[in-house]
Amino acid sequence: MSERIDPTPSEFEKAAGDTQSESLVSEFWMFLAQNKKWWLAPIVIVMLLLAVLIFLSQTAAAPFIYTLF
Repeated sequence: MSERIDPTPSEFEKAAGDTQSESLVSEFWMFLAQNKKWWLAPIVIVMLLLAVLIFLSQTAAAPFIYTLF
């Protein structure tokens, strides 16, 4: 028995072929807005601030960061 293959692409195939890519920030923002997960925003913001502090602690700005605390 041979199966017929439908030549029209599915939604998944259309999305995979889409060359327009959105940034990670815009994807996350749309996720928060669509799913009403606003409680995740402060957690992500604090994690990003900690990442920035860790990055800056490895640069010449380290003495200035330590004086803040």
